[in-house]
Amino acid sequence: MLDLNGKNALVTGIANERSIAWGIAQQLHSCGANLGVTYLPDDKGRFEKKVRSLVEPLNPSIIMPCNVQDDALVTSLFDTIRDQWGKLDILIHCLAFAGKEELSGDFSTVSREGFTRALDISSYSLVQLSGAAKPLMTSGGSIVTLTYLGGVRVVPNYNVMGIAKAALEMNVRYLAAELGPLGIRVNGISSGPIRTLASSAVGGILDMIHHVEEIAPLKRTVTQTEVGNTAAFLCSDLSSGITGQIIYVDSGYCIMGM
Repeated sequence: MLDLNGKNALVTGIANERSIAWGIAQQLHSCGANLGVTYLPDDKGRFEKKVRSLVEPLNPSIIMPCNVQDDALVTSLFDTIRDQWGKLDILIHCLAFAGKEELSGDFSTVSREGFTRALDISSYSLVQLSGAAKPLMTSGGSIVTLTYLGGVRVVPNYNVMGIAKAALEMNVRYLAAELGPLGIRVNGISSGPIRTLASSAVGGILDMIHHVEEIAPLKRTVTQTEVGNTAAFLCSDLSSGITGQIIYVDSGYCIMGM
């Protein structure tokens, strides 16, 4: 029922087969989108090799390095999109990072460097990439990011990432207000906890997942595919009247009072 044929979609943040970004990329592909994906460059090229191998069945037409702390790489990425595609319809932002030392212990001990880095990579990057995508979304578009309940409630050990997600959710609203007149919609998905490479850095992540399985109305957490389905919906014409929203995909956990 979801038709993304003829849509060009850039998916950032794929690290491995557990990545939520990977679940989203698969669903966009199944709906007919033409994919571009990014990987985090490293000295030994390990991430590039892993991502290229993983996404090969999706036949992406663009695979590029992207480190959002390197402005030159971001510029090169969007120059390539402009030259090869001419336009961009969908931007998927699945980027977040905080040091392991910032994801456990007392929040008041977070360093200035750790705080700044987390906000830069996890929050500012949405503003940065949306600004770069804006002139390429000539026929309107959809921008989707990933957030978490820890941005609105205190979650043990989430610490500085909760601050970053709170800022990210306000970015969604301000960007939606700015880009709406251009036909560009901006939304966030607040997923339940999923065991990924990124979430493994959060102290007690397995306890969090088990807690959701006990408390959530559906008595389970969610899958990458379920988040991907919601992203595909938000990128399709079926959600044409939705912008500036945070959509919870967490088995209903957020409605509970415990």
